[in-house]
Amino acid sequence: MIELEQTHDLVDPVVIAAFEGWNDAADSATGAVDHLLDMWNARIVAELDSEDYYDFQVNRPRVSADESGTRHITWPTTRIAVASPPGLGRDVILIRGIEPSMRWRSFCGELMGAIESLGGRLVVTLGALLADTPHTRPIPVNGSASDPTLAEKLNVDLPTYEGPTGIVGVLQAACGEAGIPAVSYWAAVPHYVAQPPCPKATLALLGQLEELLGCSIPQGDLPEDARAWERGVDELAEEDEDIADYVRSLEETRDTADLPEASGEAIAREFEKYLKRRGEES
Repeated sequence: MIELEQTHDLVDPVVIAAFEGWNDAADSATGAVDHLLDMWNARIVAELDSEDYYDFQVNRPRVSADESGTRHITWPTTRIAVASPPGLGRDVILIRGIEPSMRWRSFCGELMGAIESLGGRLVVTLGALLADTPHTRPIPVNGSASDPTLAEKLNVDLPTYEGPTGIVGVLQAACGEAGIPAVSYWAAVPHYVAQPPCPKATLALLGQLEELLGCSIPQGDLPEDARAWERGVDELAEEDEDIADYVRSLEETRDTADLPEASGEAIAREFEKYLKRRGEES
């Protein structure tokens, strides 16, 4: 089982988790957790044994050298960190990892053991999917919770999707089995600019976390990065009339939609199409 470094008793901790891979279009979700790790000066308290869960031909280790020339190997893994954000009034447990190649149930079992040991009260999983949404409009974020009481309290949907799922879905189910409330937020990334990063989607997820936690999250360089990203996509569209026409059609569809009532249903439909596409690819 995972070994946790000694830490003080956490105050009403909320868990925020994201994983590279299938659940993380344009690195938007892991980008949000990376931002929180940095802004909140989080301290790593544990990491999973990568030998147990990763295929190193799929997720290769990285070699680097320090200032003295000594070379180091960094192995792909999932890490757990803790932070005490100023002004929040509660502690945060951050999980930043990679979707495992194998032994998913054991993987979730280790994470759930760590969450329970640290006293996690609420688990928030973040994800991102590719969708038919224009880059010129706010990035939609859809939330869901399996528990009807929690869904009503947080004003999110009950999940209706059936089909292939990723580690985010499996972890959320494990939370339900353990009796720990869990909510999942997914950002819809424009599929025609799927290359990472997508700072605009990362900002949208952070905005949702601000609303959930009732606190302000320092944004750092993300707003300027998001504006630069949008300008870059604008320039791409200007150079290709087909892309420009497509973006205009997406804008018209988005602008005429009955928002916000239709937005959750629309993203849910995109989510189902996305998962179906990914299931066919695998």
